[in-house]
Order: sequence, then C-alpha cells, then structure tokens
Amino acid sequence: MKRPQLKLAQYVIEACKAKNIKHIVISPGSRNAPLTIGFSNDPYFSSYSVVDERCAAFFALGLSQQLHQPVAVVCTSGSALLNYYPAVAEAFYSNIPLVVISADRPSSKIDIGDGQTIRQANVLANHTAYNANLSDTSHSDKSNFYELNRALNTAIEEQLPVHLNVPFEEPLYLTTDKQYQFENLPAHYPKNFIEEEKVLNFIKHWNASYKKMVLVGVLPPNSVEAEWVEWLAQDPSVLVLTETTSNLHHEHFVPYIDKLLTYTEKNATFRAALHPDLLLTFGGLVVSKKIKQFLRAFKPNYHYNIDRHQSYDSYFCLTAHFKADLNVFLRKTGHYLLRTPSNYREQWLIVKTEIQQKHLDYLSKVPFSDFKVYAEIFSCIPHNSLVQSSNSSAIRYAQLFKAHPTWQVFCNRGTSGIDGSMSTAIGAAVGSQQPTVFITGDLSFFYDSNALWNRYLPNSFRIILLNNQGGGIFRILPGDTSDPNFEFFFETPHKLTAEHLCKMYGIGYQKAGNLTDLQRDLECFFKESQQPKLLEIHTPRKINDKVLLKYFEFLKK
Repeated sequence: MKRPQLKLAQYVIEACKAKNIKHIVISPGSRNAPLTIGFSNDPYFSSYSVVDERCAAFFALGLSQQLHQPVAVVCTSGSALLNYYPAVAEAFYSNIPLVVISADRPSSKIDIGDGQTIRQANVLANHTAYNANLSDTSHSDKSNFYELNRALNTAIEEQLPVHLNVPFEEPLYLTTDKQYQFENLPAHYPKNFIEEEKVLNFIKHWNASYKKMVLVGVLPPNSVEAEWVEWLAQDPSVLVLTETTSNLHHEHFVPYIDKLLTYTEKNATFRAALHPDLLLTFGGLVVSKKIKQFLRAFKPNYHYNIDRHQSYDSYFCLTAHFKADLNVFLRKTGHYLLRTPSNYREQWLIVKTEIQQKHLDYLSKVPFSDFKVYAEIFSCIPHNSLVQSSNSSAIRYAQLFKAHPTWQVFCNRGTSGIDGSMSTAIGAAVGSQQPTVFITGDLSFFYDSNALWNRYLPNSFRIILLNNQGGGIFRILPGDTSDPNFEFFFETPHKLTAEHLCKMYGIGYQKAGNLTDLQRDLECFFKESQQPKLLEIHTPRKINDKVLLKYFEFLKK
C-alpha cells in the first residue's frame, strides 16, 4: 500500500485509524499532499474530494451529524483553513465532532514572505475544544503522539470540533512502503455526573410544582426512550413544548410554540396562566424567539437543564445543570417524581386544538404565498424522509406546520447562519443513505450554490427552493420597509433562478409560480429518478410578509 514518506503524515493517518475516524473530506492542494496520498490509498478510509473548503467542512458536518462519529476535513495551507471557520463554529455550538486537519509550512517559513502562508496555529481556538500544533522537528515523536491523542480523544469525549495543524517540509509527494507506528491512548467516554444534593432539590421542587413546563430543543430522532416520552405525556401538571427539530412527538405535546404564545397575547390572564412554576429543558438550541422572550419576562421559580455536555442560562434563571444523559437521569430519578394533580396541561391542549382549527380556517382563505406553499410542502413530503432545513424564514415557517413523526428533521441551529445549509444537507444525505429533502429560501441557496459542485449527490436528493426574490424575512422583522435603503441593503432583491445551475450540475429542474402548478409538480417530484431534483417555487415578494403577519393577528382574535 502506498504511504507518504513523511513520518508526521503517517502519524496523523494512523491516529485517525486508531480512533476509528473513517470518513475524510479532502480539498485539493499541494501542502496537504502527504495526507491526501495516505488517506486516499488506505482502504480503511472513505475519502471524499470536495474542492470548496467552506462547502467541504459543512459536508463533513452533515456526515458527522448522521453518523454520530467524528469526521475529518483536510486542507492545504493558507487561507484554505479559514474557509472552514463557519462550519467549525456551527459544530462547536451543535456538539458535532468535526476534526480539522490543516497542512502548514514549518514554523521557520512563517512570516518570511512565502506564498500561501498565514499564522495557522490556534487560528480556530475560540470555537474548538483543543488545538494540536504538531512539530516536524526531529525528536518530537512523543509530543506529537501526546497532541494527537489529546486532540482526537477530546473530539470523541466532548463531541466538539478540534484542530490539528501539521507542518510539512518539501518534498511532499514522495511515498514509501515503510510504515511508522502510532502510540494510541484510548478515549474515555465521560460518565454521567449527577450531584446528589441537586437531585434531591430537583425532586422536591418537581413534586411541589403544579405547573411544569418541559421545553425541548434540537434532538436527534429517538433520543428519548419511549417509556419517558409516555411518562412526560401522562402527567397532567406537565406541558411539553417541542419544535420540528426536537424530533419528539406525542398527541399530548404542543409542537407549535410561536402559535401558542401568539394566542396568549389576547390578554394578560392567558400569559399568567402559562407562566410555569418549574422549567425543565433538554436538547440543543431552540428556534423560537418568542419562548425566550416569554420565559425571560415570566421567569419560573426553578430552571433545571439536562445535557451531557453543556448548558446555557438562556432564560437567566438556571437553578442547576445535570451533566448526564436524559434517559440515565430519568431512570435514576423517575420513580421519585410524583404525578401532581393539575389542569395545567389540559387547558393548553384545549387551546392547541382551538389554534389548529383557526390555522386551518386561515389557510383556506389565503392567496398563493410562502405560507400557502409551506402548507403544501408539509402535506406532501414522504414518510421516513430525512428533512433538512435552511435557516432564516425556512425553519421559522416549519414551526407553523405539523411534522410527520416518521420524518427526521435537522437544521444548523448552532449558529443559525444561512451559510452551508445545502452542503450540510448533502453530507447528511450521504451519511444517512436516506431519501433527503432540503427546504431552503433563495438567499441561502444561492449563497451556498457551490454545494452542488459535489459528485456525491444521491439521486434521491430533493431540493425545494422558495424563491421570493430576496431576503423576505426582513419584511417580517420590525424594520422600516419604507426606508429608501431597505430594499437595497436589507432585502437585496434579485432576479436569479436555479435553472442554469441545475443544467450545469445535472439536476432535474421543475418550477412553479401558482398553486395549480405547485400541486401538479409535487405529485411527481418525490418519485424515484436517475438524478437529484430541484423544485423552484416563485412566490410574491411583497405579499408574503402581509399573509404571515395577518396570520398571527388572526390567531389572537
């Protein structure tokens, strides 16, 4: 088997093998040639070639999201590394173990005027859990072993991104049959840490509270064991609020947080009735801004968070964080937690039914618009689909419609950026090997259009592009749309379409500009095909916001 002659390159490759890091996403370059040669010639690894480093990093993030294991990205020296940063930040706030491996020049060649050279050491430090700056000097094997073990074990144990910066001196392309051995120190998976005193307080406060709110953030599907889903659903004092990205379903849960909170704006009595005594949170970050505003204004007496890795005091009232797996925690405490007589859940389930009826009434009357389109989309996505959403308007509209329990829904909510959503979705489709639907707005799509420069798009990959000719979300936000600079600098209207991109990349293209065409196209859009497909839906830019804002007003009537 062909191996790089440079010993340090072999150490990096053997370290990845020792840690079972099998998926390697490589962007072309010369300085990283020793790593490219080693990874691509070793049958242990699945190596992918993605030219654009920003797309490559998000593609790797999507792989890792679905495989639940570290995935490595490999790049050359210089500014190539900086293009990884958006995905690294997303991985940091989404607990995804992205392993960044950047080739570099030796330290003696930095800041002397050589091309394609920047100060790479620790450049990602603010959003990585560990930074290993390796050395190519003689007698540095022990320190390199330590750094490689420390970095890769950190990614595995903490489920966070890490950075390996690897200096290589020329020549870079020489190979050898000689194999260098890496000294592996196994990772140790963190134990659940549950402080007894805090647990006793939690049990006491839980049992004494008549209004308990459970707020669920981003969760992979099947994260909560069925026993505990049912346990939460059957307690009359517990109101469970979920989002599409919670991937948690029960008829006694409320999956429409913004609709519920809008309904309570009718009067102060409703708001006070929703105010919880105790708040329990688990899962990642939440989409709803309204729930953050509500809980900051109506703080519960106690807020407990359960998460194996980290906790955020999002509502400025955190009582305790249990650094544990949710199921392990509930197995330890569940038999002490009593069912409290209360009408808290029931009154809001009645409201949930009323809201859904109002939703259907409004939907039956609205013109063709983003709102109407999302309703059609959510009624047509096949069961058992992997659904990936872009950020901005797309994920917010998704909160207004019922997600089928068989769907697996994901969105880059760590940093909530529009960059990299499509690249992530493609990586997720490859990693999951499931039929995948990516729903996106136009700015997010065109911003990440290089994602389509990717030879790994499955034929079952589907893109639904809502093109409202600009950043329509800015018409919904509380800005001054009459300002003469609003359109140019905020909404950024355009006349772009995806048609020519689809032709260039061999993607089937359909378009719709009215309800009849949309319904016709959706009938065949999800059928099996010999190529990926994109459905571009043009909606009226200056009507969409009015339809949505009137919807929320209608819920309050």
